Amino acid sequence: MNSAQLRTLAERTVHGIVETSPVNTLKGFDERSWDSSIIGFAAGDDPLFASYKKLIGPFYWTPAEIMQLAYPGETFSEHQLSVICWILPQTERTLVDQRKADKLPASRWVHSRHYGEKFNEYLRATVRDTFRASGIKAAAPAITEGFGYRESKKFGLASNWSERHTAFVAGLGTFGLSDGFITERGKAVRIGSVIINAKIKPDTRKNTSHTANCLWYAKGTCGACIKRCPVDAITAKGHDKKACFDYIRGVTAPYAKEILGAYETPCGLCQVKIPCERRNPVSG
Repeated sequence: MNSAQLRTLAERTVHGIVETSPVNTLKGFDERSWDSSIIGFAAGDDPLFASYKKLIGPFYWTPAEIMQLAYPGETFSEHQLSVICWILPQTERTLVDQRKADKLPASRWVHSRHYGEKFNEYLRATVRDTFRASGIKAAAPAITEGFGYRESKKFGLASNWSERHTAFVAGLGTFGLSDGFITERGKAVRIGSVIINAKIKPDTRKNTSHTANCLWYAKGTCGACIKRCPVDAITAKGHDKKACFDYIRGVTAPYAKEILGAYETPCGLCQVKIPCERRNPVSG
């Protein structure tokens, strides 16, 4: 398959699963977990992947390293790899409930964090397996053995593959004051990605600044997410990841377990009731 055919296969697979799969269901509410998806593409040899490894730490995976983990004993050229990345926006019903929350996430949001991410895992696996069935080697970083959190000397708690940073490489948005990822469909989203051993023409990254979509950084206005955080983990200086994580681990995770009967780590209060909830506020 050529680049255009590979792109079409990826788009058809992602969008089709999101729109038609019964797995995209918010259990407990009998409704969709996610709204319609958007998709972007990055080159496996994009210099940003190497820069992430240098900045975050040696534990951070490059696309080639992930492929080698998925296919032990084989060697992959980063120049032949492509990264498929998608955005899953929250539904309006989930957003309506979450806007009313101020200390603890809404029940729909908690269910979305659990069942919605289960669907995202299913989507990752299905996209990966669709390409494998077409004879193209593929891997999904977030469901690859060994994926998890590590300790970065510079940034503290950090995963060895970031879906948000990958989405930036694919031109799908930029970061905000809270470290949330602001897409054209807003910040209340989940993200997924798959790497394939085939060339798809990458999308153009329009923003040179990694914070271009945030009103605080772009225009010196807003700061609405500061007021939404119940533990002051967001300030004019940025996002205190430790304070955020401590609140989730100590407060919202136990609350989620009461609701779900399973461990989960939701919050997301800073993703709603703000100008970037459903759109890119800088572009319009």
